[in-house]
Amino acid sequence: MSVARTAVIGAGFIGPVHVEALRRAGVEVVGVMGVDESESRAAAASQGVARWYHNLDEICADADVDAVHVATPNKLHYAFCKRLLEAGKHVLCEKPLAMNSDESAELVESAAKSGRAAGVNYNTRYYPLNLEARDLIQRGDLGDVFSVCGSYAQDWLLHDTDYNWRVLAEEGGELRAIADIGTHWLDLIRHLTGLQVEAVCADLKTVHPVRRRPLGEVQTFKGKEERQTVETESIAIATEDYGAVLLRFRGGARGTLWCSQVTAGRKNCLRYEIAGSKCALEWISERPNDLWIGHRDSANETLMRDPALLSTAAGKYANFPGGHNEGFPDTFKQCFRSFYDYLAAGDFAAPATYPTFGDGHREIILCEAILRSYRERRWVEVQA
Repeated sequence: MSVARTAVIGAGFIGPVHVEALRRAGVEVVGVMGVDESESRAAAASQGVARWYHNLDEICADADVDAVHVATPNKLHYAFCKRLLEAGKHVLCEKPLAMNSDESAELVESAAKSGRAAGVNYNTRYYPLNLEARDLIQRGDLGDVFSVCGSYAQDWLLHDTDYNWRVLAEEGGELRAIADIGTHWLDLIRHLTGLQVEAVCADLKTVHPVRRRPLGEVQTFKGKEERQTVETESIAIATEDYGAVLLRFRGGARGTLWCSQVTAGRKNCLRYEIAGSKCALEWISERPNDLWIGHRDSANETLMRDPALLSTAAGKYANFPGGHNEGFPDTFKQCFRSFYDYLAAGDFAAPATYPTFGDGHREIILCEAILRSYRERRWVEVQA
């Protein structure tokens, strides 16, 4: 494992997930930074990190920090990543990489000029059975891809009293359900199949055009745990709670994706089904240790995650024996292992083994095409 030392920016829902996963991956976390001194101090204390930072300049100037994880609200990603690359730090950013494709294109260019490693945390790639599905497809066992369908559903914004900064376009971007969770699905499908989306046709829906915002912010997924009555104010919402997208892939395959953050009972459910000329595959994140393999002329199969049964490519990312389930936190660990192993190898001209800024830029271009399709009520070609 790499001897790189790391700082984490962000102390909300996902920042502590990074800290825990980095430690499990054998990476030293030097310090953390929140939105202000109080949050930074509290995060360092609660996570057992020795150092906390007042501002970004302190992190950039810290010679003990080789790499920085950016887990802030979306609107800060571009400025923070750009400044960190200029300071000579390796960067791993939460998605989306930026607020628009102009910003993300500039970050791709900045990363190339910097000679530093620059990644985006598309952790869903790193469920072992997704890696197994990718290997199965690459070796030709699926055959030609006919179609891909799937969804990503949650319920944490079901009520009009559910609120988080992500619902605001100025904080998270003009797209929400598609950009926040749908991009994980879109990146995963491209990673599994190698297929590139060439055109999209989208329909979006804001179920709650007015939400009631608590007087005081709430953490992601935490609002629904609140039991006491809190004072609220009405706020207009322009971002979508639900979206459906038809996809045309280069080479002729077709696809469909629907995303919802208002589907009761679905806490965090990503699903795909890939139909090929030889077999079909289905995987569901609520049951991440099973991969369904469908056949026409023989019995269907369910492959249980077990390193002894997986390909070499997938097996190295499955750390526990069969029956000892691995899940969401493990995907962060494995994504970070991939990133820091690349750093340890030291050849930054070599092909990346992790999701890159280029991958993040591609997803933003795709999101912009989806939003344009919805607004113009037509199919839209996706930029190459």
